[in-house]
Amino acid sequence: MASYDVIIIGSGPGGYVCAIRCAQLGLKTACVEGRETLGGTCLNVGCIPSKALLHASHQLHEAEHNFEKMGLKVAAPKVDWKAMLAYKDDTIAQNTKGIEFLFKKNKVDWLKGWGAIPEAGKVKVGDEVHEAKHIVIATGSEAASIPGAEVEIDEKVVVTSTGALELAKIPKRMVVVGGGVIGLELGSVYSRLGTEVTVIEYLDKVTPTMDGEVSKTFQRILGRQGLSFVMGAAVSKVAATKTKAKVTYTDRKKETEHEIDTDVVLVSTGRKPFTDGLGLEALGVKMTDRGQVATDGHWKTNVEGVWAIGDCIEGPMLAHKAEDEGMAVAESIAGQAGHVNYGVIPSVIYTHPEVALVGATEEELKEAGRDYKVGKFNFMGNGRAKANFAADGFVKILADKATDRVLGAHIIGPMAGDLIHEICVGMEFGAAAEDIARTCHAHPTYSEAVREAALACGDGPIHS
Repeated sequence: MASYDVIIIGSGPGGYVCAIRCAQLGLKTACVEGRETLGGTCLNVGCIPSKALLHASHQLHEAEHNFEKMGLKVAAPKVDWKAMLAYKDDTIAQNTKGIEFLFKKNKVDWLKGWGAIPEAGKVKVGDEVHEAKHIVIATGSEAASIPGAEVEIDEKVVVTSTGALELAKIPKRMVVVGGGVIGLELGSVYSRLGTEVTVIEYLDKVTPTMDGEVSKTFQRILGRQGLSFVMGAAVSKVAATKTKAKVTYTDRKKETEHEIDTDVVLVSTGRKPFTDGLGLEALGVKMTDRGQVATDGHWKTNVEGVWAIGDCIEGPMLAHKAEDEGMAVAESIAGQAGHVNYGVIPSVIYTHPEVALVGATEEELKEAGRDYKVGKFNFMGNGRAKANFAADGFVKILADKATDRVLGAHIIGPMAGDLIHEICVGMEFGAAAEDIARTCHAHPTYSEAVREAALACGDGPIHS
């Protein structure tokens, strides 16, 4: 029996970051992981492989549509799907091996196997039981199925994001059930690769939690790129054979039933906490009505010495949110003041154009009765964006009407996922829109659009 200061169960972004930070703070640390590789869903079958395919398919799009405009005359590109998947797999391997190296560098023990907590202060991995003063649950989430629908996922014809990342061939047709982040990213990948993609969404807009203006613009741009949308539709059944599938849905307004034949169905209707096999019920760990591990606001469960972070607790299911919580828990265990500012956690969709947001939406500010002002700038007025055929979209900054303090920002356009962090840093330090507007931005860069939007919160932008 080995004894540790901290054992973390799960090596996803929350778990491995927590483990490394604990070790850096002088705590004897181990991390339990049952996969053959570290990194959890994100590095193995989520964030990293999907970004590899998004990048590869975007390069195909550039070659097909923009090379000739720039005077680059090449033969029409051909897709070698097996080679593209190999590139994706190599990207995964580099990242997961990188985490393994960091564990060795920081002297974090990897306890290989699936973990359970038979009692407070003990973690069982296989036949071995280890002692720990503190246990951190970082077991993440898994794909959720379609609520109330008859569907069986085989990861070949009817797939989650996991199966969609390793299809045997590029399908001619794909139905994506769910107009959220995962569905639109992977739908975008296959659309660029030549697949006829239809997105079926239960609500009347895609990415329903995002700013309304961004959501409408985003759907319109994806539509121009070739994706089709069926909105306000409730899927009731997905019937699959070995090679085909039929999706049955009801138009919620007209109350009429319809069917779509397809080659692949991607079920992307959200994710749910994964805590199977941990023994939490027997341990007496309190859970929420949604199956999440309940914590006290400082990541402590009701069982002394047991903590929880990431997708298995309340809050947005984002890798970077889990990382922040992992850092904060490590610091709390070490006697420091761990902290996460949940008001400044960005969200990004890695399509082209990218979509990114942080803070409040206009809809939320209206509902709260907050007096606010809007500064907006279109990328059409940005010289760099026009030169790079990336002028779709805009930057929108929301600021308090009286104080000018930035309350939120919403970007749809080139490199939005990187640009949003200028706003994040500003919000973290209580910046006013004028602070951003008076900060010199290099020319020509996409970031000038952020400055112009900040100027629009005052006397007005220069290039609009």
